[in-house]
Amino acid sequence: MRKTTRTDSYSHILKYTGLFGGVQGVGILVGIVRNKLIAVILGPQGMGLVSLFNSTIKFVSDSTNFGISMSGVRHISEAFEQSDSGKIERAVALIRYWSLLAAALGTVLCVVLSPLFNHYTFSWSGHLLHFILLSPIVGMMAITGGELAILKGARRLRHLAAVTVYNLLAALVISVPIYYFFGDAGIVPSLFLMALVQMLLVIVCSYRIFPFNLKSHKTLFREGLGMVRLGTAFVIAGVLGSGADFLIRTYLNSVSCTETVGLYNAGFMMTMTYVGMVFSAMETDYFPRLSGVAQLGTTFNTMVNRQIEVMLLLVSPLLVAFMVGLPVLLPLLYSGKFNPAMGMMRFIILVMYFRALKLPVEYIPLARGDSKSYLLMEMVYDILLVAAVVFCYDRYGLDGTGVGILVAGFLTWLCNYGYAGWKYGYHPSRSVLSYALGHVAIGVLSFLCTGVESRVAYWLLGGVLFMASLSLSVSALKRRTQLSESIRQRIIKLFRGNR
Repeated sequence: MRKTTRTDSYSHILKYTGLFGGVQGVGILVGIVRNKLIAVILGPQGMGLVSLFNSTIKFVSDSTNFGISMSGVRHISEAFEQSDSGKIERAVALIRYWSLLAAALGTVLCVVLSPLFNHYTFSWSGHLLHFILLSPIVGMMAITGGELAILKGARRLRHLAAVTVYNLLAALVISVPIYYFFGDAGIVPSLFLMALVQMLLVIVCSYRIFPFNLKSHKTLFREGLGMVRLGTAFVIAGVLGSGADFLIRTYLNSVSCTETVGLYNAGFMMTMTYVGMVFSAMETDYFPRLSGVAQLGTTFNTMVNRQIEVMLLLVSPLLVAFMVGLPVLLPLLYSGKFNPAMGMMRFIILVMYFRALKLPVEYIPLARGDSKSYLLMEMVYDILLVAAVVFCYDRYGLDGTGVGILVAGFLTWLCNYGYAGWKYGYHPSRSVLSYALGHVAIGVLSFLCTGVESRVAYWLLGGVLFMASLSLSVSALKRRTQLSESIRQRIIKLFRGNR
């Protein structure tokens, strides 16, 4: 019981959110340099080419990875909760065996389907060889996903954080020189090398903790069928998700041009990646903890609500700062050529409020092994997303894609809460509702603030809204955690150390 209380506390959630938020903070600093240089070197058209290649690779990967990156976490987490070293070792071997099968399947399928990708992804030919050369990336992603699932399920969170930092630095060192010397011709080699380095970093870390050992392959195949059956829902959901992304980018490329895809990708990735640093602890810490709760009820509900509270309180001031500072941040992080994506990004920033509210709820069916419910939730979102983005782009241009993403996010939030309440008895707490009401209201005001023409009034009003959001979050976190005492102890320790 003590263990549940400890891992369910606000301090625990804040600690590991801070850990992976800090890692993502490093990622932001590295990303600022990397994205700025790549945007200047390649421009919107080159960034659009990278986006189309990445979305195609992800589509194949999600179609062939057997859902191991998610179902494997649950499998390892169950063994970890029982503190059975033999069962953990067997689970690790099982995940590695099926990851190798997924890697082989994905690589071969990508080669076979390369002519179709070349025909339907681009409005011109000439990329068949590129897709064939990119096919090994699908295999490397499968192996990397399996090893990450092992580390997550075994709660090796600090190792995950270290691997993430090294991977970010490696991506900077690899990609920028290649793009500088070879331009668009360096896109395929850069993507290949980054995937290879990421796989090697994860393997070195994982194999050091759990040495590689595959025995009795036939037994592993039979034992893994249950995990793969659960993973089938993840595969279908992944296909729907990456398929939706693929359809949107292909649609934009067909009705407009590659430059439009580059603008859409820059706005989407900048918003989702930089703001998404707060959500990075969800899959690494929250999901394994939620999977370890045996039954639905008060404890389960409390864990979900506390996760929502911390996510919302941490992300909201960041969203206001991002919204207000966008006229400076977008040219700084990319270049002035990407300014047409600013209107779209403002709508996506509002989506992040609903993402903070619904993401912990979306993990409930995953933690319960309820593959059908998880698949249903994902299917509803993907259908709404594609329909809303296509409809709104047709009427409002690039800004309309942001409107479409906002509409899909809001409707999905309503659907998820209604379904989770009916299926799992989940109900948001009063504190979740009150924090949501306050912070979403401030977020809407910051969005309206962007229409103020006077620059002095704009920055003054934006600063007031940021301070209001920050004050609301800090006061709530101080009540829920020992935040002020922890900060005081750190200052005292630092002062004594300097003396």
